[in-house]
Amino acid sequence: MNQNRSTQTCSNQPHATSYYAATANDNTRHPSLDETLDADVCVIGAGLTGLTAALELAERGWSVAVLEASRVGWAASGRNGGQLISGFACGVDTFDKSLGADDVRRVTSMGHQALELVKQRIDKHRIDCDYRPGYLTVANRPRHADALQRLRDEAAARSDGARLSYVDASELPRFLQSSRYLGGLYDRDSGHLHPLNYTLGLARAACETGVRIFEDSCATAITRTATSTGSKRHYVSTARGGVRASFVVLACNAYIGELAPALARKIMSVGTYIVATEPLGEARVQALMPALAAVCDSRFVLDYFRPSVDSRLLWGGKVSYSTRMPRNLAQAMRRDMLITFPQLADAKIDYAWGGFVDITMSRAPHFGRLGNTVYFAQGFSGHGLNTTALAGALIAEAINGQGTRLDLFARVSHRDFPGGTLLRTPMLVLAMAWHRLKDLI
Repeated sequence: MNQNRSTQTCSNQPHATSYYAATANDNTRHPSLDETLDADVCVIGAGLTGLTAALELAERGWSVAVLEASRVGWAASGRNGGQLISGFACGVDTFDKSLGADDVRRVTSMGHQALELVKQRIDKHRIDCDYRPGYLTVANRPRHADALQRLRDEAAARSDGARLSYVDASELPRFLQSSRYLGGLYDRDSGHLHPLNYTLGLARAACETGVRIFEDSCATAITRTATSTGSKRHYVSTARGGVRASFVVLACNAYIGELAPALARKIMSVGTYIVATEPLGEARVQALMPALAAVCDSRFVLDYFRPSVDSRLLWGGKVSYSTRMPRNLAQAMRRDMLITFPQLADAKIDYAWGGFVDITMSRAPHFGRLGNTVYFAQGFSGHGLNTTALAGALIAEAINGQGTRLDLFARVSHRDFPGGTLLRTPMLVLAMAWHRLKDLI
């Protein structure tokens, strides 16, 4: 493997001007790498996947160096919707195409267990990230309500239905005061949290366990070098230094660039955007969303929203394949919010920001290895908060000599996005337009 990384992915930028950055509870800065050092494992990317893998490996006794092009949690890990959702972005039938029935059950079970991994790490490492339980998917159309009831029934048939309950239209006021929706599916085990503070908490825990994190240290190339004993190691280059390591973990997601072109062809960057209102007051938030649960609607081009612990409403949406930020973002998002909550017409918007998540063609996560010593996880497709927890654990297990669970995911087939570098974005913009039209029907 001898790849050069595009300089466009080496951002060296501060955090986005977001509600999360404004309320971050850890301002620790990590040094940039200006020397050559040795480690058992070099992790590229200080987001949720990379930090989880680093922490798990360090707890097993491995020496780990983490390279981050900008700041810890700079990309999707630190600016996402904060919704901790059980399972994967794809349906169970996606795994049926590559795996047998027993393995599909194992994969499905791991998707739910990932929630517990997050909660366990929050408790174990005393991470202050405003975790709250409860997640509701709401139906925009009658056919969506029928689909949610089928999901509940299918989960019950798999002995996984206890956490799910269907909420009909008459019961929705227990969760939110809006006349827009026709029913919902409530998941008591899912929830929401402050993603940047969770990521920063993982970084603190990793450092306490011996992990070395280097910010403003973009990995520009990975080469193979021979040691004095004749064995081969990887050399991960940065602008002013590098890391010699036996193993490399690629945790770059939408910013994989040219480090691994074969992986980059399997994912697509998708823009998503969020606003945060001014503080509304506890009484008003309690009246607006009595259960204080996270909410996501049932459309393909969806809205998602949740209350913050300081009584704001965080509203997300405007999912775009064009990578262009909507014009007048705050005003555009506010208009969408008022369709659901017209009673917030007097509420001001304090923050507006966006970022990119990576998706696969099937929306199934893409985990695996390149050769025997380079591991990767990408394509979380909007379910990153829980799936990254699983990805980091599986990669750490595999490097530690127990790769059975990771290899199960590696068997899931993933296609390249069509159109190459020039045409795939226009093609996906057209596909998004088609799905927007279907959402209106």
